[in-house]
Amino acid sequence: MARIPKELVDHIIQTADIVEVVGDFVQLKRKGQNLWAPCPFHNEKSPSFSVNPAKSLYKCFGCGKAGGVVQFVMDVEGTSYVEALKYLAKKYAIEIQEEEKTPQQQLEQNERDSQFIVSDFAKNHFHRLLLNSEEGMSIGYGYLKERGLNLSTIQTFELGYSLDSWDDLMKAAETAGFDKKYLEKTGLTVIRTDDQGKDTGRRYDRFRGRVMFPIHNISGRVVGFGARTLKRDDKMAKYLNSPESEIYHKSDVLYGLFQARQAIRTQEVCYLVEGYLDVLSLYQGGIKNVVASSGTSLTEGQIRLIKRYSDNVTVLYDGDAAGIKASLRGTDLLLEGGLNVRVVLFPDGDDPDSYIRKVGDQRFTEYIETKSQDFITFKTTLVAREASNDPVKKAEAIRDVLHSIAKVPDAIKRQVFLQQTSATFGIDEQVLITEYNKLVKSPSQQSKPSGGSGQGDNRGNYGNGAGSANTGYPPSSNPRSAPAQRPMSDEEEAEMLMYGGAEAAESLGTAFQSTKAKPEEAEETPDMLQVCEREVLRLLVLYAGREIEPEISVAGYLMSQLGEYPLQKPLYAEMWEICRQELLAGRFPDARLLAQNEREDIRQLITDLATERYEISPNWRTKEIYVFNEVDLPQLACDNAVLRLNKVHVQRELDQCLEKLRHPLDDAEMFEILGDIKRLKELDNELAALLGTVVARGA
Repeated sequence: MARIPKELVDHIIQTADIVEVVGDFVQLKRKGQNLWAPCPFHNEKSPSFSVNPAKSLYKCFGCGKAGGVVQFVMDVEGTSYVEALKYLAKKYAIEIQEEEKTPQQQLEQNERDSQFIVSDFAKNHFHRLLLNSEEGMSIGYGYLKERGLNLSTIQTFELGYSLDSWDDLMKAAETAGFDKKYLEKTGLTVIRTDDQGKDTGRRYDRFRGRVMFPIHNISGRVVGFGARTLKRDDKMAKYLNSPESEIYHKSDVLYGLFQARQAIRTQEVCYLVEGYLDVLSLYQGGIKNVVASSGTSLTEGQIRLIKRYSDNVTVLYDGDAAGIKASLRGTDLLLEGGLNVRVVLFPDGDDPDSYIRKVGDQRFTEYIETKSQDFITFKTTLVAREASNDPVKKAEAIRDVLHSIAKVPDAIKRQVFLQQTSATFGIDEQVLITEYNKLVKSPSQQSKPSGGSGQGDNRGNYGNGAGSANTGYPPSSNPRSAPAQRPMSDEEEAEMLMYGGAEAAESLGTAFQSTKAKPEEAEETPDMLQVCEREVLRLLVLYAGREIEPEISVAGYLMSQLGEYPLQKPLYAEMWEICRQELLAGRFPDARLLAQNEREDIRQLITDLATERYEISPNWRTKEIYVFNEVDLPQLACDNAVLRLNKVHVQRELDQCLEKLRHPLDDAEMFEILGDIKRLKELDNELAALLGTVVARGA
């Protein structure tokens, strides 16, 4: 894939006005230095979505969405980084000239483009036949009208009809000048072979005498087709889909997502159905946040697509017992993907399409609202009813439910589900927990990917990581013997930074962990080293070019004080190196450009460093109330950040020395370590004094 030159990317980003771009989607109102609006990514009444024009960044303090102007386009349109850049370039009339491709890259791009073009031609051809040909109107349009679909829905989804002819599309495409090989590559035509599998030279249309359902990718381009026959022939498949191709991968496409993506985002839930007509009927009935897996088993790629727009999915099951059992396995993948899964079961013999046509739009909406239940409860009730009083079936049913609970990344949700399962089956909760722990510790379970995003790591034992299996408390005869861990608030973190060291964290009642903590535990609580490294990086990124003294910038000062490689967290270290390379090239790091980086983790980091929810009121200055401002006093901010980082390093070295004393040592080693401890304590006290504190470790 060819790349857009970096100079052009920078030009697009610098030209794009984030206020104008965001303003195309929401109505912004100024409050202080920033502009605010209800978030376009989730429903809310009080505006929590903020745009900072100076930094060209946005952040929602409700759902957490944040980034620069390119990220906003990616989030709101569901596009890739390159597509977002092209969107902005088009908006600001910037011509994009991609870097020269190699002959192979150019060939591959031409092949893909040609397949997109011929697929679009086929879509237009089928749509025209549906509405303008005698056969299309009488058979295709007549069928769709019989199914209750109106012209608006037909046009929105660009439905069509293929004539009952062996070569209608092939002739039309050749007349229009298309190479027949692209018809073959997209599966629109089929090559006839002899008994030995050799090409006979004959071609024919794959789709004949069928209603056509174009399948769009997330950008709205046609990548394939689903087709329904209207003939009553048991030997003929009712539905026929395009085969896999360079542009069509079934596992990465959801039918209707292009039309539904905005509604899914704003309504914060995705309705998942099975068939094309289910999507069309619900969309026409006002439920526009609906997609279909198109009769295929749900895949991880499809789940990732849903998660781009919402963490909530409601599966609408046909009232068919056999179909429900087959669908349960795919729904486990939704849980494993970190989605909140609910289920609606329709009466026996009905599917979403037939039921909404039977009861009407309003009653259908009321039904799915009142009958919706979480998936684990639904599955537990279903399998418990089937097991009845058979002990063997009941045990199998319980294990089946536990397998699903194990897919849930969130520990609190797992605890609630275990309690519900215990009540439904009438079995002691502790027995369930014991069985659950056996399940998640089994080799087959451990070998599977977690599927979660950050929370799946603690599935090895039910509860809190390496804690006990029953309630999530750390191992202890008394669960009150250790404080429950919780995230620090911003105020607590600031206070801990102000006073320095683990003692401040302990005095605040938080579960701050020292360097002696196990690696898997250390990630669950704030790490003082990372907090201090983050502050240094924040000053570097935001104030790189600001002068501390004549000809001494913040970036130059921090680099001289801390050296080339002072940060340990990999992402922070990488960001520090990017800034260092910018300085070596004679440029100051620009937060506005860094926030548009192609890499998502870097974009997120820069946005988090650069956005703040609150501003100092200008009234404070008129009332002569002084508040420390790092913008006005960059020297003080940098000195504090460097001193705090150094103090944490000293405290860690001191911890390591104290740990060594716990082990057998000869006299020489002991005296050497005691000397190091004395030196480190003196240095620690000096740093504390410079920071304005009187904390002396071990005094």
